[in-house]
Amino acid sequence: MSLTLGHFLSLGAILFALSVVGIYLNRKNLIVLLMAIELMLLAVNMNFVAFAHYLGDLNGQIFVFFVLTVAAAESAIGLAILVLLFRNKSSINVDELNSLKG
Repeated sequence: MSLTLGHFLSLGAILFALSVVGIYLNRKNLIVLLMAIELMLLAVNMNFVAFAHYLGDLNGQIFVFFVLTVAAAESAIGLAILVLLFRNKSSINVDELNSLKG
């Protein structure tokens, strides 16, 4: 049995659905929200790589490289903001973090 494009797209859809469920079920913990967003980006990247391999084109894999680079920077900045908020508020509960309002 060989893996086809449908297998990879199904796995990407399952990962994407898990991340959407993670965002909607847990809106309290900021770390879980960041992990769900990262899982969502990885699911989309899996689809890009699957289509790039299926079509024999490298453009999808190059796009994945840039998406991963931006996602790593986003994670680092988000984690730094999270650490600063935890130092100031002693909590990472999203409901208690209203200090960013203007």
